[in-house]
Amino acid sequence: MLKKIPVRQVRLGMHVHSLTGAWLDHPFWKTKFVIEDPADLQKLQASGVEEVWIDPGKGLDVAPEPAPAPSPAAAAPAPAAPPVTPAPQSTDFEEEVRRATVLIGKSKQAVVALFSEARLGKAIDAEECLPLVDEIASSVWRNPGAMVSLARLKTHDDYTYMHSVAVCALMVSLARQLGADENETRVAGLGGLLHDMGKAVMPLDVLNKPGRLTDDEFRVIKSHPERGFEMLRAGGTAPLAALDICLHHHEKMDGSGYPRGLRGDQISKMARMGAVCDVYDAITSDRPYKSGWDPAEAIRNMAEWRGGHFDDAVFQGFVKSLGIYPTGSLLRLHSGRLAVVVSQNEKSLVTPVVKVFFSTRSQLHITPELLDLSSPSCNDRIVARESNAEWKFSHLDELWAGPDTLKRLGKS
Repeated sequence: MLKKIPVRQVRLGMHVHSLTGAWLDHPFWKTKFVIEDPADLQKLQASGVEEVWIDPGKGLDVAPEPAPAPSPAAAAPAPAAPPVTPAPQSTDFEEEVRRATVLIGKSKQAVVALFSEARLGKAIDAEECLPLVDEIASSVWRNPGAMVSLARLKTHDDYTYMHSVAVCALMVSLARQLGADENETRVAGLGGLLHDMGKAVMPLDVLNKPGRLTDDEFRVIKSHPERGFEMLRAGGTAPLAALDICLHHHEKMDGSGYPRGLRGDQISKMARMGAVCDVYDAITSDRPYKSGWDPAEAIRNMAEWRGGHFDDAVFQGFVKSLGIYPTGSLLRLHSGRLAVVVSQNEKSLVTPVVKVFFSTRSQLHITPELLDLSSPSCNDRIVARESNAEWKFSHLDELWAGPDTLKRLGKS
């Protein structure tokens, strides 16, 4: 039977089942482990977490303490109840960007630890990842654009780890758009977080190669879905849908994907969702050998591939979840000004909030100005997407995310 105890009573050898309070305030990325390292015990005691749930059946119980003198006026304490997570409330974009920036920092630590343990041959307990998935899902629920957009801003060195976080957020957003229930959305996010676990056992010189892979190297990398599937299945706690996302996220609707060459309806809906989210984050992320595509440019190109690569209905839901002009997209307005998309307008996919910063008529930068294109007082409108591969602006992300956010993400 689980027991809720003060942190001061925790001792080495106890099996921690969960910690009270918000996951972001926890000193560890996972729960359900035995406290064996004195440094971990010290970290827990200094963390500010007040109480933990322990499982005496899997570790030590509370050390016996002298019973206090009985008092006739003392009432028996009520049994403690597990914490209840309040339903997240919607927030504006800027506020959620601040919250999501903190979450991304801890998410990276969690995924780095997860991959490190996998490289050491430790079993992967998918259930340990659920608090992280829940935090990401809560952020997406409060404001879908913030977490999804920030997760795209990764450094070259962070790509493997932050790609997992980004695909998790994209899967949650897509599942929500497609009408999935809470449990299905959670599983979709978990599958997104774990979809590339097989890369944990890929040779690092191949995984991190800053250039085109040879045929032999590509054959090695193509084994990662099966390796990840085997690792998750051996852990014994990953839902079937999450296993399916891991194994089949590189399948294509025309049968040209891998590892099984599945076609059309042979690919599950969850795996089709994983394919769209995986490709979008990959092509919009900067890599050592190429710059990522502008979000709107990526959507346009993916739309041209969808007959062979992607399921039409899933792709359309994906576009709706991001917006036709996703946050960070470079656009040309009717006025001749260039603007970057700052946030979405839930009531209209074609009228986001943008920040104008450049005049194509004078070919000069202008004072940045926010415009809500859905406002009746706004007399400007979008006339075209623009490719930053041609303009080569270096500060687009700073315009929508802000310099402090980029600095915290290591992108400044």
